[in-house]
Amino acid sequence: MTTGSLGLRSSGSYGSLQQQQFQSGLLSSPIQTTPPPLVSRKPAKMLKEKDRFFHWICKFAPRKKVGMLLLCVVSAAVFVWVLYVGKGEDSQEPIMSNMSIKSPLISGEKDSLSAAFTSEVNNVVGNAFVDPPPLPPNPPPPVYFTGYTLPPGNPCEGFSLPPPPTDRKRTGPRPCPVCYLPLEQAISLMPNAPSFSPVLKNLRYIHEENLTKTEFGGSEFGGYPSLRQRSDSYDIRESMGVHCGFVRGAKPGRQTGFDINDSDLLEMESCRGVVVASAIFGAFDLIRQPKNMSEYAKQNVCFNMFVDEETEAFLINSNELDSSKKIGLWRIVVVHNLPYSDPRRNGKVPKLLLHRLFPNARYSLWVDAKLELVVDPYQILERFLWRKNASFAISRHYKRFDVFVEAEANKAAGKYENASIDFQIDFYKKEGLTPFSTDKFPITSDVPEGCVIIREHIPISNLFTCLWFNEVDRFTSRDQISFSTVRDKIASKTNYSINMFLDCERRNFVVQGYHRDLLENWVPPPPDAIDLVHPPPPIINEKLNSPPGSFTDNIVSSPIKKVPTKRGRDRKSRRHRKVNAGSKDIITS
Repeated sequence: MTTGSLGLRSSGSYGSLQQQQFQSGLLSSPIQTTPPPLVSRKPAKMLKEKDRFFHWICKFAPRKKVGMLLLCVVSAAVFVWVLYVGKGEDSQEPIMSNMSIKSPLISGEKDSLSAAFTSEVNNVVGNAFVDPPPLPPNPPPPVYFTGYTLPPGNPCEGFSLPPPPTDRKRTGPRPCPVCYLPLEQAISLMPNAPSFSPVLKNLRYIHEENLTKTEFGGSEFGGYPSLRQRSDSYDIRESMGVHCGFVRGAKPGRQTGFDINDSDLLEMESCRGVVVASAIFGAFDLIRQPKNMSEYAKQNVCFNMFVDEETEAFLINSNELDSSKKIGLWRIVVVHNLPYSDPRRNGKVPKLLLHRLFPNARYSLWVDAKLELVVDPYQILERFLWRKNASFAISRHYKRFDVFVEAEANKAAGKYENASIDFQIDFYKKEGLTPFSTDKFPITSDVPEGCVIIREHIPISNLFTCLWFNEVDRFTSRDQISFSTVRDKIASKTNYSINMFLDCERRNFVVQGYHRDLLENWVPPPPDAIDLVHPPPPIINEKLNSPPGSFTDNIVSSPIKKVPTKRGRDRKSRRHRKVNAGSKDIITS
């Protein structure tokens, strides 16, 4: 049978390749015992096609400029090689040496062209791909002061207060002994690093020029913070901004209210160590000079007394103040444009915002003007801050420890308007203020004796006094009422605590005097009781067998006041003296 009888076209027809393959396979299948020869010849055909493609490239490279394309490819490979060489990594040299490009297109004249191109690339790469400078090492972690313990055998290590004297005639507050370290040792223990500030690391102060009062309380000096801003200020974060007085002007003391001369501002900014500050507004008190100050303290501690223009005029008229602006150790800083009409409220500005007035100071000691400082500031800082590893210290009230009781005492003494005190207490009660109880231990009191404040200027303590000032600015000026609210709100967000020491310990290093109006109307006491007006400073409790210069000389006992007593006929009043009958002397009193 022929192919035509099968109805298939011959090889010269237009049949498809598939049909031809099918025909060939169909005719030969009965007699073939090996695979078709087309499969065995396929690798040779593919190799032949590759050779033809390579020869085609060599043939048409000069015509179609394919050579330039290949040159670019080779140049790119050379560029990669030069890049590794330019970095100077020795470890890459063995690897790059095996990356030499071999091609029949690169020969003779093209070798010189490649060498020139490589040289040019080296110049460009050498200038453009220079090793970057090494990254700076990570900064070391911050260093904080963590406290210390006194060496064994130190008398202050196991020092305890003696029992109070049993004097029924004297029931009021009194000083008690305090164990101070020697001055040289106290100075040597001054920390080189700041104390740790829990949570808060960066504190900013709000500055506003356009102020609007939308809610109760506050002042332009304080910035009229809203209740929402007040609530947000107690949400302690790592970085935060709060109102803290001085909201206007370029910087505290310059066109902010509570304005200070530039010469005084420069002097205050230069203080970088310890500040002792006080204030007299309305000529309410007299200047009391610190006593028992060391030469080191006189040269290194900044003693600043803030006064208003009225007090300045009184000091000039009494010949106490001259052009030197110094009265004893105190540098007199005159404040202009006071923010409040109440002198006592103006006094809260330097009392609570010393960190803003002395931005570079590390420690501050606030002393009310009615008090006389009688112990060196470095010994006080060592005893109540450094030894306790605290950044804020204040004495508790000698008698009252409950805010509700303190509020009633203020109302009874007429310290402020009763309605304003009641409004403040009711506001705090709605926020959760409760009477003091043992449930608050280890907190021992909710009421401070705020006439002395010892603190370190770190973010968390600065925040505390800022928020305390904001409460005084919004509510009453009685800072004892708002103290515990601010303290407890901050403590609920952090583990920050305050050293509330005994009031009798405070009375050991300050002696309380009298306000000027009381002294001017004071009736002169009898000669044997003259020391009642100005109590003597603390005396040293010396032991009989202690050698001179021993450590027991630094245990300071309470001042001794001589209370005059009358005995015998002196105790009898002349009103009740018996008069004989017929006598002409008629006693009237």
